[in-house]
Amino acid sequence: MAKLIPILLILLGAAGGVGAGLWLRPAPEPSEAAAEDIPLVDPSQLDVTLFEMKNQFMVPLLEGDRIVSVIVMSLTLEIAGAEENAVLRNEPRLRDRFLQVMFDHANTGGFDGMFTSNNNMTLLRQALLETGQSLLGRDVVTGVLITDILRSGA
Repeated sequence: MAKLIPILLILLGAAGGVGAGLWLRPAPEPSEAAAEDIPLVDPSQLDVTLFEMKNQFMVPLLEGDRIVSVIVMSLTLEIAGAEENAVLRNEPRLRDRFLQVMFDHANTGGFDGMFTSNNNMTLLRQALLETGQSLLGRDVVTGVLITDILRSGA
């Protein structure tokens, strides 16, 4: 019986180490399959213009029924040069849909913890790009740049 106790302690320690390793492993990188869904447009083949959204986006972060902090973000769109008027005409629609994407990102915890991690920012950029392309077309919006991001509060 006395020889069995050290063996059990070794097994319990090993199991605890494996469990802690699995629990604390880093998040997986975004899959390449998601990026392959949208065909890439080579910006060098297009007349690409940068279109800076006029105002910043403000996204409240809630805990229960209370606002605990606010995300302030500025966006710039990469657009086909000849389409600047189409983007200007649809800017209110773009702002509305981009805000909805940001609210969804916030509600799923995308702005919690290390919100500027590569994985979180890639997911947010991809969702914003898909939204812009669904409204204006894939040949109009070729990229979304997050030029400023700030979390104020807790």
